[in-house]
Amino acid sequence: MEREKELAKLINVLRRTSRMALQSEWTGGHPDAAGFCVEQYNRVLARLKEIDNSVGNLFEPLPAGSSLTVVAMACRQLAAYYEDETGTRKSCGNAYGIAFDPEIFRDFWQKSAREVEDLGEFIREAIEEWARVRQPKPDETEKKA
Repeated sequence: MEREKELAKLINVLRRTSRMALQSEWTGGHPDAAGFCVEQYNRVLARLKEIDNSVGNLFEPLPAGSSLTVVAMACRQLAAYYEDETGTRKSCGNAYGIAFDPEIFRDFWQKSAREVEDLGEFIREAIEEWARVRQPKPDETEKKA
């Protein structure tokens, strides 16, 4: 498998593992969930080290007793390390103070938006980017003070 395709797949696994870890923590999921997520993160990290040995300088495997929150954070950080290379974050449009990329949403809607759960996942992934892009203007901050 060519490197770019495999990287994209591994980053997708990291994002989904992060999402599952947080969802499991919020809903009081099964106690085995943390162990599974730690193992999954460690497997993806091991494969990324095989592909790109420089990643081993920054990231280490998670210990077996890591919490779901720690797993989610580690997954997001590792995925973020490859964002520029994989092109997973694109510039966003801005509508009503909320930024979004219409191409990403169109692609999502055509491929998988058949259930409300899929839309919820899309929104959870996008909220962080929306918050980052929607920064208060200097005069807005002064008015609130």
